[in-house]
Amino acid sequence: PEVRERAVRMVQEHRADYPSLWAAIESIAPKIGCVPQTLNDWVKKAEVDSGQRAGTTTSEAQRIKELEREVKELRRANDILKTASAFFAQAELDRRLKS
Repeated sequence: PEVRERAVRMVQEHRADYPSLWAAIESIAPKIGCVPQTLNDWVKKAEVDSGQRAGTTTSEAQRIKELEREVKELRRANDILKTASAFFAQAELDRRLKS
């Protein structure tokens, strides 16, 4: 994370020294030891997180992931309860028919 933050900060600080954002990224990426596309992704994500660009922020993405995990667990629990309910309902029917 620290390398990412430093790299993004370098791009933001030196952006005006280049004709385009991509030119700045292409120049800075080898200096920090990554490919330009990776640095471009980091810059875009930082812009989203700071509100400069539309999109899902890192914290929102994390919350979505947590909620999806919770939904999965609840669906699994619901399926177990449905199966158990059907089993006990059938057992009750069988008991009544034998009486």
